[in-house]
Amino acid sequence: MRCGFLQTVANGRKMSTTHLVGAVDQGTSSSRFLIFSAKDGKLITFHQQEIEQKYPNEGWCEEDPIEILGSVQTCISEAMNKLKALDISPDRIKCVGITNQRETTLVWDKVTGKPLYNAIVWLDMRTASTVKQMIGQTPNKSKDDLRLQCGLPITTYFSALKLRWLLDNVPEVAAAVEDGRCLFGTVDAWLIWNLTGGTDGGKHITDVTNASRTMLMNINSLQWDKDLCKFFGVDESVLPEIRSSSEVYGSLVSGPLKGCPIAGILGDQQAALVGQQCFQPGQAKNTYGTGCFLLTNTGEKLVQSKNGLLTTVGYKLGPDTPAVYALEGAVAIAGACIRWLRDNLGIISSSEESETLAKEVDSTHGCYFVPAFSGLFCPYWQDDARGIICGLSQFTTKEHIARAALEAVCFQTRELLEAMNEDSGIPLKSIQVDGGMTANGLLMQLQADLMGIDVVRPAMSETTALGAAMAAGHALKIWEIEDKEKQGETDTFRSQIDVGERDQRFARWKEAVKRSMHWAPQA
Repeated sequence: MRCGFLQTVANGRKMSTTHLVGAVDQGTSSSRFLIFSAKDGKLITFHQQEIEQKYPNEGWCEEDPIEILGSVQTCISEAMNKLKALDISPDRIKCVGITNQRETTLVWDKVTGKPLYNAIVWLDMRTASTVKQMIGQTPNKSKDDLRLQCGLPITTYFSALKLRWLLDNVPEVAAAVEDGRCLFGTVDAWLIWNLTGGTDGGKHITDVTNASRTMLMNINSLQWDKDLCKFFGVDESVLPEIRSSSEVYGSLVSGPLKGCPIAGILGDQQAALVGQQCFQPGQAKNTYGTGCFLLTNTGEKLVQSKNGLLTTVGYKLGPDTPAVYALEGAVAIAGACIRWLRDNLGIISSSEESETLAKEVDSTHGCYFVPAFSGLFCPYWQDDARGIICGLSQFTTKEHIARAALEAVCFQTRELLEAMNEDSGIPLKSIQVDGGMTANGLLMQLQADLMGIDVVRPAMSETTALGAAMAAGHALKIWEIEDKEKQGETDTFRSQIDVGERDQRFARWKEAVKRSMHWAPQA
């Protein structure tokens, strides 16, 4: 992460009349609390803490809800200490926004406040048999049979399948539902419930963007759908109240920001859409994090994909404003692939080293990497695919594998781009990017080369947290969210290879993808 913005407020007295907005960014691999200036959108300071992923079985991925909550509280406290060290009063923080990993599913006891199970992370694959069972109950025996109601295919990705698995396999969860003690939510709902009081009056709330990822919200009415709840066997009493993405939901009840209103909630990818100021239909952003997510604003028009993309709520910036929709392409493994090179293979000691290593060679020399560790998401939705590295020879080195891993992120994004162009009918000519991986200049150049369109990177990559801050500040009328002057400087990467080479390499990638499919035994 680049933090050159700290120099803009080295003298705290310069901030004496500027409103500040805090943002909780609870991601798959870490939690952060960032503080922005509402005047110009500059990042003032932040604190970050990694989250441990647990892998109790093959294809499973869990996190400890108590660790998630504790990490957020720690990040808030430490960021406040850093703010004071800059001679800036915490009183300048007028509100807080929350952005979060989305489909990750939590259940807890509203009487004791304790989790009933670990958080099941969005990329977890344990629900493959549940998916097969639910598809078998649809009229056409198709994973797409619920798309008109919720905008999503029936896959392991979404929260309703994870909740169904919990109800079927964890007796404590089923008993808590029976006793009227169970609450369900995505990470935003868990955090808000605890930060606003928990067992002592905590607010059980989510926003439309997170609710749109559960398969339980009607994408048209923006309310929980009785038919969908019945289909998945979910008692509506466990569900949080759905609110807009920008309004006051409650206040923090403890810690250094006690009394500060929570005024914005956006799922992480929708937050990046707002942070990149993609407010016009046709504008698109791609976020490179644990996974990779391409969203295009479709305005107030709800577009159903014919090419494996997702229809989702982009944002709803106030209770009385219309919802803006988006088409989304989701890739499960992007930054997680680099983390795998570090933690599982040990060929790099840090994520940043992947760029250095990959630059040591001029190409992959025929090596292709398909990181289908959690199956393939858009546009295939193939949960029995598994990762492969192919085209190996005695000449292949760790440098080639590192470069192939970076190219894999780019090829997956090109697949999303082609599906997006088909659905929208208006080919994108450039794409705005954000997320931790965008600091990798080689990755950005490879992305431009392999897509054949301009890749525009903002000087500040923290647009996800920025979007949450913008939504919160907007609710209190202290942030002009469509102020173009706040966008800041950008870098533009342009393709440096010809179309023939680009298409030839992409065709080889598609061949590698075919070899990754139908590898895991069917549940």
